[in-house]
Amino acid sequence: MTAFSHKSIFIFFTAMGIILGASLLGSFAAVLLKEPPMSTMLKLAREIKIWAIVAAIGGTFSTFEILEKGLFRGEIRSIVKQAVYVVVAVIGANAGYGFIRLIQKCGESMLK
Repeated sequence: MTAFSHKSIFIFFTAMGIILGASLLGSFAAVLLKEPPMSTMLKLAREIKIWAIVAAIGGTFSTFEILEKGLFRGEIRSIVKQAVYVVVAVIGANAGYGFIRLIQKCGESMLK
């Protein structure tokens, strides 16, 4: 595998892990505070998606520097790579959110 594919996989799972980890640990906090854990988990997963994407691609400054290189120095390949990384991070964050929704659906079906 190439460095590009390695980094793409790393970004995907980082974004997904941020969503899952923050949501699951946030639900534990909700239990301690006697609030509904499932709604807290879903709310957290929904609210931190953008932060998971930013964290997974390594912050905003390096991305802006690479985009600047691509735009002003004519390195189109770096722009395409960054666009792919952002899309992969979005897919990873949405996969994490989907997994949280799956947990919710399974919990609801168990209560019925």
